[in-house]
Amino acid sequence: MNRDRRDRLRDAAIEVLAEAGGRGLTHRAVDTAADVPPGTTKNYFPTRDALLAAVAERCVELYRDVPGPAPTDRAGLAAMLRALLENVAGPGRARMLAYLELRAEAARRPRLGAVLDTVAIADFTAFERAQRAAGLPVTPQGAATVTLALHAAIPHLLAGSHDLLTAAGLDDLDRFARGLLDTVYGPARGVPAQNDR
Repeated sequence: MNRDRRDRLRDAAIEVLAEAGGRGLTHRAVDTAADVPPGTTKNYFPTRDALLAAVAERCVELYRDVPGPAPTDRAGLAAMLRALLENVAGPGRARMLAYLELRAEAARRPRLGAVLDTVAIADFTAFERAQRAAGLPVTPQGAATVTLALHAAIPHLLAGSHDLLTAAGLDDLDRFARGLLDTVYGPARGVPAQNDR
């Protein structure tokens, strides 16, 4: 099996999911998006479940490839969180839209959910580790709260109007990231809380 073509098909499937949603994801639509002969996608991924699983695996791979320096202090952690949210709203937008479509499909397909759960579970672990590296007084609940807040921000960044982004505090991602840390851990020493400025 041609690995490059397989990745091309999976990347095209992400674009189809992002643009047309779950109902638009067909073997034919992926063939068209990937500019390959009809039937190519079906040869690689014979069933819809196989295609969905392949796209989920690709989303996981691409997410793991998002660059992010390990923070060494609180400011570095806030910068890392801001950069991740900027990626969601920018170059990672199609991947995240596809991921959310896959999440909806996973409610009816437990095997698909198992693949996607690896991303969420890894996030809880990675973000807790990053908060510890930044020198914060981490508790499992505090670390999970930061991760859940980031996850909850994603749909708003992808589909929210300017008014919604403003209401959610997502119109300024740097302020959002710093404010999130202030809310969970209290303001940094010698620095007023975000809402006090």
